[in-house]
Formats: sequence, structure tokens, C-alpha cells
Amino acid sequence: MAELTEPTAGTVSKDGIADAVQRGLKKRYKREARFKFMGLAAIGFAMLTLVVLFTTIISSGIGAFVQSKLTLDVTFSAEDIDAGDIGNGNFRSVAFDALRKEFPSVPGGRRGRPLTELLSSGVPFHLREIALADPSVVGTTRQVEVTLSDDADIFLKGKMTAIEDVPVTGTGSVVGTEGEIKILSSADDFTPVLADVKRSLGNLASAQEREVSRAERRLGPLESDLAAMQARLQSATGDAAAAIQERVEGLQNDIAAVTQLRDQAQAKAEDLRKRAANPGGPEPTDDSMPSYLVAINNGLVKITSVDNAQIVGKTIVTLDHDGDVKGDDWKMIKLVVPEDSRRLTDSQIGWLWTLEQRGKTATVFNTTLFSSGDSREPELAGIWGAAVGSFWTLLVTLSLSFPIGVMAAVYLEEFAPKNRLTDIIEVNINNLAAVPSIVFGLLGLALFLNFFGLPRSAPLVGGLVLTLMTLPTIIIASRAALKSVPPSIREAALGMGASRLQAMTHHVLPLALPGMLTGTIIGMAQALGETAPLLMIGMIAFIVDIPGGPTDPATVLPVQIFLWADAPERAFVERTSAAIMVLLAFLITMNLSAVLLRKKFETRW
Repeated sequence: MAELTEPTAGTVSKDGIADAVQRGLKKRYKREARFKFMGLAAIGFAMLTLVVLFTTIISSGIGAFVQSKLTLDVTFSAEDIDAGDIGNGNFRSVAFDALRKEFPSVPGGRRGRPLTELLSSGVPFHLREIALADPSVVGTTRQVEVTLSDDADIFLKGKMTAIEDVPVTGTGSVVGTEGEIKILSSADDFTPVLADVKRSLGNLASAQEREVSRAERRLGPLESDLAAMQARLQSATGDAAAAIQERVEGLQNDIAAVTQLRDQAQAKAEDLRKRAANPGGPEPTDDSMPSYLVAINNGLVKITSVDNAQIVGKTIVTLDHDGDVKGDDWKMIKLVVPEDSRRLTDSQIGWLWTLEQRGKTATVFNTTLFSSGDSREPELAGIWGAAVGSFWTLLVTLSLSFPIGVMAAVYLEEFAPKNRLTDIIEVNINNLAAVPSIVFGLLGLALFLNFFGLPRSAPLVGGLVLTLMTLPTIIIASRAALKSVPPSIREAALGMGASRLQAMTHHVLPLALPGMLTGTIIGMAQALGETAPLLMIGMIAFIVDIPGGPTDPATVLPVQIFLWADAPERAFVERTSAAIMVLLAFLITMNLSAVLLRKKFETRW
């Protein structure tokens, strides 16, 4: 029997091995836990980014799916419309007269332009379409729902300024019905207004004081430069002295101008501080302050001067009568955003608010967005032209890329000899899939437009360019689908006497078709979202008409989004997001169909 010996320095005990294994196991578990955490964190970050993206797009674009409308009693006057030549009638006058009926005190001509600007420029054309469709309306009055301008639409959606109700409790006494009027209250209803005006004066004073500080910061470097130039001037001679003297005079002029601005701002700040500190009134209002409107006796008054017990204002809507009014029969509202910070004046907002109170306005589904082409006026702009252009472009792309891509994949995978030439072709196909899309646009510009002379801005050319871009994707996906079919299918068909072509078309190709369709749909979805290659062939043009075929001028949804995003009108912001939502819906539908097709027809081996 062998004797047990103590472990030497060169040996490891069983307990030591177990401890080492446990330590290594703990390290592996920790690494695995860290890897899982990083994977979950990456997925969470991706989901968070996706949620933020969709939330931003939907919140800014959901308003474009509804539109503000105004119901007017329109008189198709025979003086403006000749029954024998309806198309040349003065429908602009018809539309404006219908709106002025709501506010008879508003003058016509240039002085009444602020009122007529509330209507969309497309209203006269809409009225002409009504008269052309039914000539019997000439000489009659009909109730017509018309479109408001983009600024009016933004206001009615609550995106221009918040409107706050100011409570009133006292009896209001009105002096005057038109022009400048005075309103007194038996309670302290105007005290909050006066306090708000005082706060606004304090804010304006702070702004002027910041201007003073900014001017003083500018004066420091200017005075230092002036002192340095004057020191150099003492030792300079000739042309150098003349140049320095000119520089000195320029600095002196700059210092004088900045000093004048500082003194003016200082004087304004002191005056505003003095007015804000004075607890009494009356205090005039201006366009840099929140506006207050008083609705009383079926009229509307803008406050121009306020005291604790009374206000002075100018009428926006003429009052029916003067005299005393109970506290429940008049109201006061505050427009939070000052008049000089928004596109609509107080008068225009007052007219819109009055129409809304009368029940003349309504928010309806924006059918124009899905039935019209592009327009310079946001309220008349739609995506239908771009959607039809995308349809023709993708139809051309699919008609060319799918058969060519499938045939190329079948030949390369099943019939082409395996030599250096086919290797070069395969490498170049793979490389083409990584080429920037704008390169295909340059190729289309040089080849299809300049060489072949095809029409510019046409879906035909866009489809050809996108075909070149999509072909590598379809070929690669189709070859992968063909490789996934087991060789036994081919061997069985050949063993039964079928030719290679018959084995391919009758047996292999149907089994590979789901994968081919998946690759094609993904390639088409990529083509639908492309902008750069289409910009190079002129599909960025402003196109109003709906394209009737692949050779008509057109644009596509991504380019339409680009054009609207570049437009200065604020109403195009929500229409841009709405168009993005429509494009995303198309892309999600196409990708979902690819997944469903694969699951439905895929055969697992």
C-alpha cells in the first residue's frame, strides 16, 4: 500500500482546484450578467429612441389631419357673376362680401384687407366650382363651408396663443358703441389687468437694462482700441498716419453710436421702472404686452388703456348698444402672446374668436391633404400628387427590377460557370449594394436625361434610377433564397428526367420565391424612402398637377417632405410631420407584408 504524503509546493490540492474553479465560474457569471445588461440597455435605448421619434412626429403632425372651416352665407350676386359666363365671374368679391356680412362695420378695400386675409386664397376657386356645377345658384344665397387661411387655422387649433378667461363680477357701464369707447365696472374687475400691465412694464424695463449692459460691454473693447490707435497715431507718419486716423474716426463714430443706444435704453428703462412702480393709472398698453379683449353687448373691444375702475379701448366688433350690463352678460379674455410676437393682429384674432363664439367655425377632417397636390398655401397643399408620383415610380421600379433581378440571380446561382468572370460579377454586385444612392442619381442624370433624352422630373426616369439602386439588393436576396433550397430537390427532379431549366422553374424557384419576394419588398421599401437620387434627375420640382402616367412631371413623398420642411410657413411644419407619418405607414406596411409573406409561404427544411 502506498503511503499518503503531504502535498508539496509543486502540487495543488483538491480544495485549491475547487476554489479556482469557483472563482473562474463567478467571473464568467459576472461577465455574462454584464453582457446581458449591456444587451438589455442597448435594446432599451433603441426602444426609447423609437418612442421619442414617433412621439415627436405624431405630436407635431396629428394636427394636419384636421382643418378649420368657416360657414358663410354666400350670395352669388348676378352683379359679380354673369350667368352666361360663370367661369369669369368675380368670385373673389363674392367671397369677401360674404365675410363682411358678419362684420358690417369693417370697411372694404385696403382697410378691410386684414379681415379678408382670414380666408384661404382658394375660396374664390371653390365658389366658382360650386357655380359651375350648379348654375342655378347665381342670384341666390347659399350656406357654404369655406377654408380659412393657414394662420387662422393655427390660431383656432390653439397653437398661436393661449386664451385665458379673466373673471368679471361687477356691472359694466359702456360709453359708446363704435370707435373709442369707455367701459366702467362697479367692482375691481380691471385691477388684475392693471397689475399685469405693470408686470409687463417691469419685464420691458429688464429687457432695456440688458441692452444697457450689452452696450457697456461693447464700449469697453472699442475704447481700448481707440486708446491704442491714438497712441500709434502719435508716432505714425505719411500714409500710415492717414490710415490710423481713419480708423480712429471710425472707432469714435462707433463709440458715439453705441453710447447713444445705451443712453436711449437707459432712459427707456428708467421710464418703464417709474411707470411700473406707480400703483395708479391709467396705464396705456402696447403691442409688446399681452392683449386684453372685452366681449360686451354683442361686440368686442380691445383695451388700449386701463385703470382700476375703467378701461378705454377701440372696437373690433361694433357694439349693439351702450349702457349698463350685468356681470354675467360680459366677459374679458387675455391673449397671452403679445401682438408683436404673432402673425395675426388683435383685430384678426378678435374676428376669429367672435366667429367661433357664434358657432360659425368647425374643425373637420382634412380631406385636402389626401386629395390635392402641392401648393404654396399650406391650407391647400396635399400629398396626393406625391403619392401618385411614388406609385408610378415604384411601379416602374418593380416592373424592371424584379424580373431582371430574379433572372440574374437564377443564372448566376444555377447556370453560370464558376470562373474568374463570374467571381468578378458577384463581387461587383455586392459592391453596388454599398454604393451611395446619390451616385445612381448622377448616373441617371448623365445617362437617361442627357444621353437618352428622357423627360425630366418623370416617374419613368425615377423608376429607372431606383431600379439600378434596387437590383443588387434583389439579386443578393434571391441568390440567398435559391441557396436555401436543399440540393435534394434539384437532384430528385433531375433523377426523374427533368432538365436543369425544368428543375429550376418547376421545383426550385417556387420554393425560393418567398425569400425572393421578401428581398424585393425590402428593396422597394428602401426605394420608396430615397430622396438623393431623385433630386439629381429633377424630381424636386414644384408640381401642382396630379401625374396621369409615368411620363408626366411628378414628385415623390420623400421629396415632398423635403420641400415642405424647407418652406417658411409655420403651417407646413405639421404637414411635414403628417407626410412623414404617411410615408412611415407605407414603409411599415411593406415591411410587415414581407414578414407575413415569408411566414405564410416559407418551407422549413
